[in-house]
Amino acid sequence: MLRAEVLDSLKAKFGDLATSEFRGQVRVVVSLTQLHDVLAALKEEHGFDFLVDVTCVDYLNYRGAKDRFGMVYSLLNTETNERIIIRAFLNDPEPTVPTVYDLWKGANWLEREVWDLFGIRFEGHPDLRRVVLPDGFEAHPLRKDYPLQGRGERHNLPVITRAER
Repeated sequence: MLRAEVLDSLKAKFGDLATSEFRGQVRVVVSLTQLHDVLAALKEEHGFDFLVDVTCVDYLNYRGAKDRFGMVYSLLNTETNERIIIRAFLNDPEPTVPTVYDLWKGANWLEREVWDLFGIRFEGHPDLRRVVLPDGFEAHPLRKDYPLQGRGERHNLPVITRAER
């Protein structure tokens, strides 16, 4: 369970943030301009020393959604076993968020995966390149507007056999 003083401190520092809780999991929605500062405060002031996950949700055609993408940061305080989810929303045409690589080095591959599959750019990332798909792949297949059968780009992907591994 998250200590009340964590949320109180965030609200005092960053204004009235939207929060919700479900089954003990606390979620906080922040603006893109506050995102990095909120994550830094959670790490430096409240001991959230472990970045569990960075992922994205595509809300294209989602009823009631005002924004196209939702970034999701899952944090853990390994000393107190507290968890918190931080969310921020962004839109096309160039969806960009600040990197958190400077806060948690483990963000490197997590951010690269989100870039690869959703096309979200991470401003300041030291090595933003594909990690799942081949370099020549031009699309981002976890976007909702990507066709289920692909766009024909798989015909020229290299075939790797067991003997070549």
